[in-house]
Amino acid sequence: MSEEPPQGANNRMFNGPGGYRGAPKMVLGASPPPVTITKVFDAWNEMIENENQSLRDRVADLEKKVHEQTDEIMCLRSTLADVLRRISTIEGARALANNHAGGRATPTKDTVRLRHNNSDSARDVSKRASSYLPGRSPSSTQISRRGVHYQSTSSLYSDGHSSSSVSPAPSPSPTQANNPHPVHTARHTTPSPSPFASPARPHQLGVLNKRWASTSDFATPAHHQYHHLAPSPTPTNSQLARAKEAQYNGEEGIVKMYLRGRPINLYVPTPMRETYVPNGPSSSPPAKLKLEWVYGYRGRDCRNNVYQLPTGEIVYFVAAVVVLYNVEDQMQRHYLGHTDDIKCLAVHPNKLLIATGQTAGHDRRDARSWRLNPPSDPLSPEAEEWPHIRVWDSVSLNTLHVIGISDIERSVACLAFSKADGGSLLVAVDEAPDHNMSVWDWSRGERGYKLLETKCSADQVLAVDFSPVDRSTIITCGKNHISFWNYESGMLAKRMGVFENRERPKYVTSISFTDTGNVISGDSNGNLLIWQRGGNTVYKMVRGAHDGPVFSILVQKDGGIITGGKDGRIVEWDRDLERTGNVIEIPEQYGSPRVVTSGRGSQLVVGTTRNCVLGGTFTFPLRPVMQGHTEELWALAPHPGHHQFLTAGYDRTCYLWDTMAHTIVWSKDIGEHAQSAAFSNNGEIVIIGTTSGRWFVMDSETREMYSQHQDGNEPIQVLKFSPNGQYLAVGSRDNNIYIYQVSEDCRKYTRVGRCQGHSSFVTHLDWSADSQFLQTNSGDYELLFWNAGLCRQIAQTSQMRDVEWATQSCTLTFATLGIWPEGTDGTDINTCAKANQMDLLATGDDFGKIKLFASPACQQRARCLEYGGHSSHVTAVGFLQDDSRMISTGGRDTAVMQWVVSSNSSSSHR
Repeated sequence: MSEEPPQGANNRMFNGPGGYRGAPKMVLGASPPPVTITKVFDAWNEMIENENQSLRDRVADLEKKVHEQTDEIMCLRSTLADVLRRISTIEGARALANNHAGGRATPTKDTVRLRHNNSDSARDVSKRASSYLPGRSPSSTQISRRGVHYQSTSSLYSDGHSSSSVSPAPSPSPTQANNPHPVHTARHTTPSPSPFASPARPHQLGVLNKRWASTSDFATPAHHQYHHLAPSPTPTNSQLARAKEAQYNGEEGIVKMYLRGRPINLYVPTPMRETYVPNGPSSSPPAKLKLEWVYGYRGRDCRNNVYQLPTGEIVYFVAAVVVLYNVEDQMQRHYLGHTDDIKCLAVHPNKLLIATGQTAGHDRRDARSWRLNPPSDPLSPEAEEWPHIRVWDSVSLNTLHVIGISDIERSVACLAFSKADGGSLLVAVDEAPDHNMSVWDWSRGERGYKLLETKCSADQVLAVDFSPVDRSTIITCGKNHISFWNYESGMLAKRMGVFENRERPKYVTSISFTDTGNVISGDSNGNLLIWQRGGNTVYKMVRGAHDGPVFSILVQKDGGIITGGKDGRIVEWDRDLERTGNVIEIPEQYGSPRVVTSGRGSQLVVGTTRNCVLGGTFTFPLRPVMQGHTEELWALAPHPGHHQFLTAGYDRTCYLWDTMAHTIVWSKDIGEHAQSAAFSNNGEIVIIGTTSGRWFVMDSETREMYSQHQDGNEPIQVLKFSPNGQYLAVGSRDNNIYIYQVSEDCRKYTRVGRCQGHSSFVTHLDWSADSQFLQTNSGDYELLFWNAGLCRQIAQTSQMRDVEWATQSCTLTFATLGIWPEGTDGTDINTCAKANQMDLLATGDDFGKIKLFASPACQQRARCLEYGGHSSHVTAVGFLQDDSRMISTGGRDTAVMQWVVSSNSSSSHR
């Protein structure tokens, strides 16, 4: 029988002189010792908590080391990518030097080897290879439609500051169409065993035998490679067989062409009357284009679309072009895979892959009617007109995957890669009425694999993002909502954000994540809210962070937070959302910060609502990296003596650009919508025509306004000085052409008269070389001729057949008969310009395309080279005075594009 424990033994284990004697026995009817058991559990819990804390500390240390190693790997990748980019620049410069030295581009043996390894020769002449699905073996039918391309080396082997573009061989003539060139389809697509495996060691690095297109070199998926050809030059062997063929009367020397069934008589020049055949063979263009520089940025209505890559390049988009701009090197590269407006952009966690989404093409606006009838051939040009997502490599500019064709109804509103799993998933939100959200295993298969799709919101969705710590968590926000989605077992569970007793904002305008996984949101009331990880209720709120909507939230690596708002302020906060006192006020002329992202070091890169990209810090003021127009763009005037040009548009602003420095020389607010512009022959004066019928005379250097004039109340469509500089012709939308005499060094203008006779608005005009005559086009497809000094119409138009014209901006003339495509309505071609020293003709149309023709383009089936990049109607094209470059302007896409004009070595193949 054991001893009774002494008094108080219920409160402790009894250890007598003989040591531990075990637990005390329970006495019948006595209560258990709860205090003793509680202390045991407390000690146990304390031990577990200590172990848990130790485990958390070790995990945190491991995560820190992983992040440090990830940064080191990213630095190595970016360094390698930058080296490859620089190698491509050197190789391109060498190729350009060889081209200039020999007068003709003759590929070296190494260059030929590189191009065969790239499979560039297997690209389709009749459609853009950016949509080529490499998983398919080209059938004999496909091969028969293909021809030889001469690739410009601008993606990795660029001729200087240029884009990824391909300069094709001219389209075969009808007699050559049945004898296509053979093609070879070598392709390097070695898949890595894991989407994030270590990069394979490239072979034969010393001779650059491998094109750096496979993303497996940078530990990214390489299941298939879309070798990107961009909507750059696709030679069209003139699809110009019109509904009604042109008719030629050899006796009278008249060729009759038809636009929408309406006949137009054009007079053949006397030297050509005996030999002219409307459907005869045409010459190939004597030159080709390569995109060198893009001015502009789309920030007015897009978000989260500016990032700085580890290579130092800033990536953003405008029109249908993604720009990769290295500010330090003053070099741009361009991804040209899209066919219409790009609406969103996302950067993969590895910082090398980029996803961009576009809207429906010009021919596919009614998306609902054709979603049920997807294109049978995803390689077809028709497929490119569907809204879709393109995943591409930022180093090689090669397209890897084209996702969402026939799945996205209207346009891709926003995109995001997953982060917690290394970027294996991609989420996209459609701009359809139901704003469908789809989750994709983007690297699976040629066109990705859609894991699921669900209705996101009946209201507008502004942003979507994955949690950086929870693989299955997705956040969306927009009008009247913020939603928390959990992806599990192929299903998405949705929880709406609960604001409780707080004021519900009309818009949740921005979202971001802290390093702990909490969600930070900004709203239209200017407030910041923190939503705790895993929940859907507000954890903390900061009222009045901005005076108006919060457009952007940036969480930095150290946990600090930077926000940008409609009030034009960029504010810095600590990790607890307490103000640090650092604020940047953006000047009103640049707009409000639409997106704020991290640059190198402490630098910030800011995209604004007035289509500017700015760079700077809280210490040093922001400066413009890129500026652009903000509204529809119409006026273009190349300088007659310098490498400069002027643009103006409906944003009431005129810019004078320098094509060599790629900068703005000056800008001026004229207070009215600008429609047209022209330099005087000496370049000292510039004339700006507006939509109100008013036109201004301005000094091109000092921007001093000398005078203003009024001709009617309709827009001034076209302005042009005579070759001798004594007259100015003003074409108005009121159907009249006003002639002015010029004096006092182009500072004084006296009206001579008015040319009346058009039954519709004037669209284009040209002076004769001797400054005596005018030829003009109108909106109802008229071609009229005028005696400029008398302001009288010339009725006997046959007398004008041999007149030499100083310019060729009229689109309806004998010299431009071949530029009109099949089924045109007469308004599809907006602009036309002839080079100053070359027999080269450029046109811009309603479908965002620029085409090059040999001049004159008088055969109905004229050959051309076709270039993309604009996503709106091309409103103007023009050559610099030495024909070294051509400038094009887009209408609603507000983009200004600068193209290098180079000799086409294939022009001899006619």
